[in-house]
Amino acid sequence: MEPGRPGRCHGSGPTAEAALDDDDLVTRVRAGDREAYDALVARHTASAYRTAVLLGAGPDAEDVVQEAFVKAYRNLSRYRAEASFRSWLLAIVANETRNLHRTRTRRDGLMLRAAAADPVAAVTAEDGLDAVLAAERRAELVGALRRLPARDREVIVCRYLLDLGEDETVTVLGVARGTVKSRTHRALAKLRALLDREVAHRG
Repeated sequence: MEPGRPGRCHGSGPTAEAALDDDDLVTRVRAGDREAYDALVARHTASAYRTAVLLGAGPDAEDVVQEAFVKAYRNLSRYRAEASFRSWLLAIVANETRNLHRTRTRRDGLMLRAAAADPVAAVTAEDGLDAVLAAERRAELVGALRRLPARDREVIVCRYLLDLGEDETVTVLGVARGTVKSRTHRALAKLRALLDREVAHRG
């Protein structure tokens, strides 16, 4: 069985691996237990996929995630428990997504495709005014996020859409804690300004 392929974990019920934390599973993988890595894949596929989509992998998100899991397996000896396995893995996902952008002939930036699936059109008349207004605000937010510079967009995605803590964001983006703080502050200010301009434009 090739390591790192999502959805390939054995069995559907609780397993011994499911009761172990990530570091225990990593220890087992390093000792040659392939099923332990399957358990890690099953545990983190959803968050890895969501990260790839939110960072702009779009229809290539599944390929990005699979490649990230394969690279994580091959480089597991480099994993150190100073950071969580999840944040270490998401850093690989983020890097693979950046690689994807560099190879695309049309550079469309970091697009939040998961959140941008025409939320207004998805609201029916039966949903009521509150739902329609909420969907419109969401669409405005997505549009504003797309207009942010890539670095600002990445930190917003990590801190608020993926709900990562500061330590995890440091690991995923590969920048210093102070950079995360300053970039988050700057990105939020830019985002608010864009949203304010949108409100003013609507009158």
